[in-house]
Amino acid sequence: MGMMIAFVCNIMFNFVIGLSVAKFLGPEEFGRFALALATAMAVQTAFFDWLRLGATRFYSERIRGENPGLRATLDVSFAFIAVGLTIGTAALLLGGVSFPLSNGLIALAIGTSITNGLFDYTSALVRARFHNRLYTRLIVVKNVLSLAFVGGGAFWFGSAKMALVGSILSLSGTLITARAALRDPGAEVRSAKRSLAESVAAYALPIVGANLLYLLIPLANRSIVTVLYGFSETGQFSLAYDIGTKAVQAIGSTLDVFLFQIAVATHERHGAARARQQIAHNMAIVIAILLPACTGIWLILPSIEQLIVPAQYRGPFGELLPLMMTGLFCSGLIQFGINPIFQISKRTGPLIAAAAVACVVDPLLVFILPRSDDASSLAIAQAGAFAAALIALIVFACASKPQWPTVRDLATTALGTTAMAAALLPFREQEPGVVTLMVQISAGVFVYAFFVVMLDIAGLRGLVLSYLRPVVQRLRTL
Repeated sequence: MGMMIAFVCNIMFNFVIGLSVAKFLGPEEFGRFALALATAMAVQTAFFDWLRLGATRFYSERIRGENPGLRATLDVSFAFIAVGLTIGTAALLLGGVSFPLSNGLIALAIGTSITNGLFDYTSALVRARFHNRLYTRLIVVKNVLSLAFVGGGAFWFGSAKMALVGSILSLSGTLITARAALRDPGAEVRSAKRSLAESVAAYALPIVGANLLYLLIPLANRSIVTVLYGFSETGQFSLAYDIGTKAVQAIGSTLDVFLFQIAVATHERHGAARARQQIAHNMAIVIAILLPACTGIWLILPSIEQLIVPAQYRGPFGELLPLMMTGLFCSGLIQFGINPIFQISKRTGPLIAAAAVACVVDPLLVFILPRSDDASSLAIAQAGAFAAALIALIVFACASKPQWPTVRDLATTALGTTAMAAALLPFREQEPGVVTLMVQISAGVFVYAFFVVMLDIAGLRGLVLSYLRPVVQRLRTL
C-alpha cells in the first residue's frame, strides 16, 4: 500500500510541475521545452528502456541474492550505452547537422534522457524487490527537487533550457542521496555477463521497438505542428497531449505496478494456464477503471480547464484534448491490458507489428484529413493511429488463443460507464468551477461505485472488500 501511495503522489506532483512549467514558460517557450522533452523520451526509450523492462521481468529479491550477475550486467550495459550516446551526440552536433531545436536544447535533451533513464531503471529495480520504503524515499526526494529545480528554473529564467537543466539536476540529486541503499552485494563489474544482456535484450527489444514507434507518432506530429503553425501552437498541442497522457498513464501505471507483478508471480508458481487467467482478469480490471476514467475526464473537462489549465492555453486545450482522448484510451489499453499477453509468454514480436500499423495510419490520416486552422486534424490523426494499433494487436493476440475478459465484465463496465455519463452530462452545461467539479466527481464516483457494488464489475467489489477487512479488524483492536 505504501508503494501505491508513493506512486499516486508521484503522479500528482508530475501534474503540478508540468502545469507550472507550462504557465511560467508560456506557449512558445513551452513548445520548445515539450519538443525537447519528447525527444529525450524517445532517446530514453530507444537506448535505456530495455534495462527497465528487464529489471521488471527478471529481477527480484530472490534473484538479487542468488544471481548478482544480473544486476551487474544491467549496470554495466547502462554505463556503456550512456558513454556511447554522449560521444555520438557530441559528434553529431559538431558535424553541423541542423534540427528544429537548437544544439543546446538537443544536448540537454540527451542529458535528460540519460538521467531519467537511470532513474526509471533504478526505481524498477526497487519496485521489483517490493522495497516500499526505499521507493517512497526516491519519489519524495525526486519530486521535491523537481519542484525546486524544474519549476524554479522555468519561473526564474522563463527558459526551456533552464527547465531541462533543472530536470537533470533533480534526478541526479535524487540518485546521489540514495546511492548507498541502491547497491547490491556481489554486483561487481566482473560479474557482468554478455549472455545475460543478450537474454534480457531478446525479451525487451521488441517491446522497446513498439514503444519507440508509439512515441515517434506524437513526436513527429509535434514537429509537423511546429513547421505548419509555429512553436506556440506546438505548446498548445503538447500541453493537451501531455496532460491527457499523464492522466491515462497515472491510472494505468498505478494498476500495472501490482497487476503485472502478480501475473509474473502466477506464471512462476502455477504455470502458463493460470497466468493467462490472471492476465484476462487484469485486463478486465484495467478496462473497468480506464473506460469510466477517460469518459469522466471528458465530462469534467470544462471545470478542469477553468481551474488548473493556465490562461494562455484555455480554449485550444478544451478543443484538442477531447479529440485525443479516444487514442489515449486505446494507448492505455494497449500498454496495460493487451501487451502483458505477449510479455508473459515472451513472444513480443507482434508488438512491433501493431506499432508499425499505427505509424502507417498516422501519416495517411494526416494527408487525408482536411487541414484545419489549428492542430485539430493532427490530433484526430493521432487518435486514429492508436485505435488502429489496438485493433491490430487484438488480431495478433487471437493467434495465440489467449483468455479474454468475460462478456459479463465488459457489459457491466459499459453499463456502469453509460449510467455515469448520463448522470454527469447535464452538469457540462453549468458554470465551470470548484463547486461544479466537486459535484461532478462525487456524482460520478457514486454512480459507478453503485454499479461496482451491485454487479461486482471485474471483481472489483471483492478486491475492495479484501482490502477493507484487515483495516476494519485493526480498527476493532484499537
